[in-house]
Amino acid sequence: MSSIDIQRWTAFSSDPAGGNPAGVVLDADGLTDAAMLGIAADLGYAETAFVTDAGNGAGRAIRYFSPHAEVPFCGHATVAAAAAIAEVEGDGPISFETPVGVVDIVTATHADAGRRVSFTSVEPDIAPLLADALADVLGAIGLSDKDLHPDFAPAQAFGGNWHPLVVLADREVFDGFAIDPDRARAVLDARGWPATMIVLWPESADRWHARNVFPVGPIIEDPATGAAAAATGGYLRATHALEAPARVVILQGSHVGRPSELTVDIPAAGGIVVSGAAARIG
Repeated sequence: MSSIDIQRWTAFSSDPAGGNPAGVVLDADGLTDAAMLGIAADLGYAETAFVTDAGNGAGRAIRYFSPHAEVPFCGHATVAAAAAIAEVEGDGPISFETPVGVVDIVTATHADAGRRVSFTSVEPDIAPLLADALADVLGAIGLSDKDLHPDFAPAQAFGGNWHPLVVLADREVFDGFAIDPDRARAVLDARGWPATMIVLWPESADRWHARNVFPVGPIIEDPATGAAAAATGGYLRATHALEAPARVVILQGSHVGRPSELTVDIPAAGGIVVSGAAARIG
């Protein structure tokens, strides 16, 4: 293990103290599942990305592990891994074969903003969030139906992972809700949701605030969630909450002391494009 180069990056902030930290291992060929899970658990970040040779001349593959289990897709770890590759190879297009399909990425460095990374999600989707599942989600954050925004129906949203998604009507309720981590983890596991619970508040049509419930180890709330941003973009398009093509900005992470900004470009059809800054930690 001592010979493995484990990098630490943050995604969706140009400040190493902001954004969502991720571990990155660029040469993970030969690592077992147990070894990858062990590295992720030792780091303690929400996810760690492991990049391997996809084989058959297909380029790079990537897998994602939280300290708890393997995750099908992780947006912020994708951004971190792409930034790590660009640091070595220079900016440009990158493709990853992920467990949910091919994800295309572009990196670019700007004089005033540092390195930014954009990924295009797999095709998003939505599904109903049935009453009992909604009650489970709201119960895990101490809220009830009366706290929901009347203009945005609860749903399950997919942008690489399936997430329950709820929109709250009141900013004070959004800022003040308390997460029961044990209850939230039990709900996520029982419902087969591999990643976060998305909780949103709309400041305006193109400016949203997000909190993503994700209890793994010492983590309770994710400071920036690229896959959830893609799922949110797909939800807004599918529910006709906006007219695509459109761009929205999602602000996240201030509740856990790591402010983050995710730019979400929503085309009329196809994958959602999620962009943000990236910076190396340490």
